[in-house]
Amino acid sequence: MARPRYEEYQYLDLLKDILKNGVDKPVFNNPGVTIKSVFGRQCRYDLSKGFPLLTTKKVFLRGIIHELLWFIKGDSNIKYLLDCDVHIWDEWAYRKFKVQSEKLKVKKIMAQEEFVQKIKDLPASDPFVKKWGDLGNVYGVQWRKWKTSDGRVIDQLKWAIKELKTTPFRKSIVVSAWNPEFIYEMALPGKSMALPPCHTLYQFNVSNGKLSLQLYQRSADVFLGVPFNIASYALFTQMVAQVVGLKPGEFVHTFGDVHIYSNHIAQVREQLKRKPRSFPKMRINPKVKNIDDFKFADFTLEDYNPYPPIKAEVTVVGGF
Repeated sequence: MARPRYEEYQYLDLLKDILKNGVDKPVFNNPGVTIKSVFGRQCRYDLSKGFPLLTTKKVFLRGIIHELLWFIKGDSNIKYLLDCDVHIWDEWAYRKFKVQSEKLKVKKIMAQEEFVQKIKDLPASDPFVKKWGDLGNVYGVQWRKWKTSDGRVIDQLKWAIKELKTTPFRKSIVVSAWNPEFIYEMALPGKSMALPPCHTLYQFNVSNGKLSLQLYQRSADVFLGVPFNIASYALFTQMVAQVVGLKPGEFVHTFGDVHIYSNHIAQVREQLKRKPRSFPKMRINPKVKNIDDFKFADFTLEDYNPYPPIKAEVTVVGGF
């Protein structure tokens, strides 16, 4: 009997595509690192066939769930993440702190570990936490608190959910993180989160009683970042589907520049030696009917049987 063609092969095929066809490019502000890059790719995951959490390496699901809840809250301060022992945004907050300290010619700048621990130990109301833990106009802020020139604040996610409930046939249910008022500020070190949003926008679609979501990701670190992104937006699709009374359909992942960092090549080759297994199942507390009411305890992963994790260095870049 032939081995089933698991959907995870899409991801592995993308890795092979980049290794074979990728163009070498420099990395902004990282002279010792390059990327192999291709442009314009797409993967599709049918959420009725399982939850697309990669099996060829173990993925940090706890961090994915807390980050997604952080986005949905419209939060921009890493305090919540640190209190949950999630450190995936630490570098961005510390980078802003370090750049400002260097400008002020501080003789002894605290190390990142000390900086992170200080924010974790202090209350959320502390001025240090409020100033240095805040990342500015990150995804959750753009989703829930989009600022306009005339002083209004737009809750895009709330609007999208209302439209899905009342006019699900619309083709314009789009949520954007690409706010031109702030994009160019983001490209400056020490400003905002110092990186224009990689997850540029997502669009909902309803067909045959199923909710699908397509993400356009302008830039994608395929080894470290994309496994997080797949699981996060797949889970988000399931959550919104439950809230609006639909079944989950597909998560469609569309890429602009998708790349492998030069210091991840060996890890990619190791992952490609592994054969995918069936995806796990994600159970969500059926009692939750409001997007703002979800908590970490509302999610249960079943039948996850991954290979061991493969570690790699996170390449933090500023700008483009």
